[in-house]
Amino acid sequence: MTIPLALARCVLPLFILAGCAALLPRSESGVTSQWSSFDTARENFNRVKPYETDKKQLAALGLDPITNPNITILNYSDVIRRFIPSSAVAAENLDRGISECIAAKNDCTAYEVDVKSLKKKRAGNFWLDALNFKRLTETTGWRFTGLIVLKDDLVVYKLWGGQPSIQEAETSRNPLGPFQGFTESAAKAAVQY
Repeated sequence: MTIPLALARCVLPLFILAGCAALLPRSESGVTSQWSSFDTARENFNRVKPYETDKKQLAALGLDPITNPNITILNYSDVIRRFIPSSAVAAENLDRGISECIAAKNDCTAYEVDVKSLKKKRAGNFWLDALNFKRLTETTGWRFTGLIVLKDDLVVYKLWGGQPSIQEAETSRNPLGPFQGFTESAAKAAVQY
């Protein structure tokens, strides 16, 4: 009878320590989208053809700002600010579609697409993280951006970009661990008095 109890005393801490990394926080952020990856977004965006695709076809592709929360509607003055940031940019140097859109004034609109998917997870030593001595946060994901310019409901220009792969790591160290915030608060309180 004492052997199973001794075995449990040895094995239980190993199970607890092995599972500690799973207790570190994780989060996902992004926007709801029909696109599951950067490549899917780019392929869908490439179906848009300047001087061929109209507003109804954009909606069929999921590029409708009314139904897609990832799209911002820009007016023609927003387009001017984007493409003519200063008087040093001459109108003849602009793409034909942009020039036509700006000349159309109120008949010129643009859709700005911004879709991202980010996953954050804490990694490293559970106890150092839990006691606030050292925290390592890893971020992975992707981000797609695009701009569609329309004149009279016809696409006249498009442009896309983004980050196909996001991989970041952030480490924060607090030499005083759980007392780090306490000492900073005490120092601020002492200065106020």
